[in-house]
Amino acid sequence: MSTNNSTEDDEPKLPHGIVFQDIERTAGEEDDGQDKDQSETSTRFGSLCWPNFLSTIKEGDADDNRSKKGNPKWYQKLIDAGIEENGIQPVPLEGRTSTQYNQLFTVFFTGLLCLLPIPTGMLATLEFGLSLRDASLVIVFFALLTCLPPAFMGIGGMETGMRQFVQARYSFGLYLVIIPLLLNAATITGFTLMSAIAGGQTLAAINPSHVSINVGIVITCLVAFGISLLGFNFVHLWERWTWIPNLIALVITVGCGGRYLHLQSQPAAPATPAQILNLGSLMAGYFITFGGMVGDYSIYHNPRGVLSKSFSARARIFTYLYLGLFLPSVPLFILGAAIGGAVPQVPAWQAAYASTGIGGVMMEMLAPAGGFGKFVLVVLALSVIGNIAISMYTISLNLEMLMPPLPFKLRVHRFVFILVTMAVMIPMAIRAAMKWETSLINFLSIIGYWSACFDVVLILELVVFRRMDYATFDQAIWNVGRELPPGLAALGASMLSWALVVPGMAQSWYVGPIAKSTGDIGVEVAFVLTGLFYLPLRWLEIKIRGRF
Repeated sequence: MSTNNSTEDDEPKLPHGIVFQDIERTAGEEDDGQDKDQSETSTRFGSLCWPNFLSTIKEGDADDNRSKKGNPKWYQKLIDAGIEENGIQPVPLEGRTSTQYNQLFTVFFTGLLCLLPIPTGMLATLEFGLSLRDASLVIVFFALLTCLPPAFMGIGGMETGMRQFVQARYSFGLYLVIIPLLLNAATITGFTLMSAIAGGQTLAAINPSHVSINVGIVITCLVAFGISLLGFNFVHLWERWTWIPNLIALVITVGCGGRYLHLQSQPAAPATPAQILNLGSLMAGYFITFGGMVGDYSIYHNPRGVLSKSFSARARIFTYLYLGLFLPSVPLFILGAAIGGAVPQVPAWQAAYASTGIGGVMMEMLAPAGGFGKFVLVVLALSVIGNIAISMYTISLNLEMLMPPLPFKLRVHRFVFILVTMAVMIPMAIRAAMKWETSLINFLSIIGYWSACFDVVLILELVVFRRMDYATFDQAIWNVGRELPPGLAALGASMLSWALVVPGMAQSWYVGPIAKSTGDIGVEVAFVLTGLFYLPLRWLEIKIRGRF
């Protein structure tokens, strides 16, 4: 921007719409070099007579810093109200001022305190044939382990000011990162589909003759679209409070229908290693995939904030993320396993599940509450909105990163990407709802494989090669392909691991020769082998380049 003397040059710059303390400028402030600034801004960003849905980003820019002067009043009012305009641009240190670290807990606690974990947990007893006790032990054990990688990776957003897949460019490179980026977008889209289906089934169960599952899916997606459109502040605001009605509704449901949960189907034989590992792979696929999005929600938090000498900002971020993933998911998984074990023993539940899925079972559980039970069912259906909102938010960022990485690239506003995301999700969710159990099992099982490769690469890059020094993630090169790593080591290590991942896979459509005797060990193999291959390959890559 302009080098003239102005108050703007001396102030920290924040992404528009993110208001922290008293450093946000007002729309009407003038600079001494206004004419020059306006000319330069017009050259750089094109016409400013309309909101900047399309703009250009200069290679190496750490922040968009578009002029407020050119925005129409109605648009500027939205920005001043807190709607996020920033997309994937890194946030400079002076822009990371928020000390509300507990936002990282509430955003995931609320997002996961919904219906989604319940049908997932039902698979343990209903599809895999485990007893409730065995299923509960597997769920707790694998959750304790697989919540660790994403909780650790979430620290990087605060320390670097970069979205999760912008950080990934420092391992996979500017161009090859597109491969895991597409996989991540597909994964989060899948989670959103499952949430939308669960919400749609529940709304349809209230009055099947007037509200179909398809209509329920559309309703939940539209509400979530509105929240994710408003951006970072509004997503956090929604997630901060909506866990309360969600929790109350879940407690009421268990209180009304819990009298049948002791009627558990008993497996004909003790649990086998294959059954345990198959469920463990499902749990890993659920938790490890959060490594592709956790950093998106901590980029505005202060990395220097300290609660006490023994509890730093890093420790708080890790703790809040770990608990935010673990606490809502595990009890709901176990509740789902209990419901899944009881469904074959309770004829009304079995018929309802065959008719409208998880929504029908919830309706039967709430039947003793009468009309009030239907109100609770509406709350349960809407509980998935928080989950869908954070998913849409991250997908819009992923899609923005897929824009051609040119020196002066076209940048589409985040609004457009969210709109595209919603337009794609609704028909896909309607289609997936036709084969609910098969869609859920196939999706959750296979996503863990690539996620394990991705997580271990980013963790080893930080811990081994950069020695926990986040300063080595230079913001000035975040979109400069020639300065970033080529990504051959990261992609090569991931691909080499698949030589044993494929034989260790156990899916409904394919069971590898190793998995026939061991069960699904693909996630474990992907994590370990990718790590072993990445260490020498990345060392060689650094040695040849002479730098990170």
